Amino acid sequence: MPKILVIEDDISFCKLLERFLIKNAFDVTVAFSAAEARSAIKNESFDLILTDLRLPDSDGIGLMSEIKDSFPQVPVILMTGYSDVNTAVKAIKNGAADYISKPFNPDEVLLVITNALQTPDTEEEEVPVKQKKTAKKPVSSENEFVKGISAASKKLQGHIQLVSPTDMSVLIIGESGTGKEIIAKSIHQQSNRKNNNFIAVDCGAIPKELAASEFFGHLKGSFTGAISDKMGYFEAANGGTLFLDEIGNLSYENQIQLLRALQERKIKPVGSNKEIDVDIRIITATNEDLREAVKNGDFREDLYHRINEFSIQSPSLKDRDEDLMVFADYFLEKANQQLNKDIIGFSPEVVSIFQNYNWPGNLRELQNCVKRSTLLTQGDFIESDVLPVEFFQVQKQQQSFSGNFSLSENEKEAIINALNRTQNNKSEAAKLLKITRKTLYNKLKQYNID
Repeated sequence: MPKILVIEDDISFCKLLERFLIKNAFDVTVAFSAAEARSAIKNESFDLILTDLRLPDSDGIGLMSEIKDSFPQVPVILMTGYSDVNTAVKAIKNGAADYISKPFNPDEVLLVITNALQTPDTEEEEVPVKQKKTAKKPVSSENEFVKGISAASKKLQGHIQLVSPTDMSVLIIGESGTGKEIIAKSIHQQSNRKNNNFIAVDCGAIPKELAASEFFGHLKGSFTGAISDKMGYFEAANGGTLFLDEIGNLSYENQIQLLRALQERKIKPVGSNKEIDVDIRIITATNEDLREAVKNGDFREDLYHRINEFSIQSPSLKDRDEDLMVFADYFLEKANQQLNKDIIGFSPEVVSIFQNYNWPGNLRELQNCVKRSTLLTQGDFIESDVLPVEFFQVQKQQQSFSGNFSLSENEKEAIINALNRTQNNKSEAAKLLKITRKTLYNKLKQYNID
């Protein structure tokens, strides 16, 4: 199986090309920069290299010259979106095996690669070989943190790297479906506790009467239904990390119990007189404003400060536009493996629909949409006819809605309508109206809307 290194900084295009080549019986490694490419070349040998002409940290021709100096037998093909005859001639003169311009058709890619691989080489022994596994890497586990390329994603990654090695309590704030548990697990995996348990708890799913038993465990016979001893979440997470999702759903009484356990680092199972020492790191998450809950008396202020030594914002999908297709490609790769399919990518029409959709369900909605579309797709690419019907309904609503909004006499009515539809959530209303939150607040003041 010929081994190809693809060097391309457009992540979405790179992943699409990778899947296409794998489907055509090539073993593919990808690099998104010249630095990554140099590292890959040091670690393994390749039969052919495909590189983009313009990279963020290097010129493609310069990189090709570097490669040819060390490995003259390895054919290099240049790719570019700028079809320039002079550049093509220069590339061939500098040793390129061939040159293809984007957008290119699949047949052309296969033909150029096949021709380049058939070029007679000198003895194979001259090329240093480091054997590495040739099988395609399996898609990562459910909880892998996918690094985005947007400013919001880079800020998030920076915060995770900063706080992970510490033992600080972290509060993750973000809309439903933005991957708060994945962020929590990423913090755990980069911490000193990574070899111990990560225990995730959905606080909204625990009845308040059973919360003490769930958190701290119980002894057999301590209450009706306690048919055996049970270890609680705190003890299970001892030495590791306890993640409490939607912590705002805990009752006031349960908040007091939790605070006591966090302050004393001791727990007492229900029905026991013996205290157990616990060493845990607490990470919590919420999709509501806990400061507002503290003001209203629904959430204890002392507990809020205890869990919020460091806060991290989990950005919505709408706040990380550049990451949309990075995540879509990742979810497609995962769906292909789970459903035993071999879809290459998304049609241009679907990419456009995805980019214009609001994604109220965030990453969870995107993952579900991609998985469903993968199951329904019979060809190589996901087309618009397999997308859920709500994509087209929302599109129509947005078109008529934004049409109304552009008429100044309908502005007030449109804003009130948006606030009603989002249950007074101003961030969501601003997204629906396609304006910034600041503009919305100015309009609320202008029209005297409470």
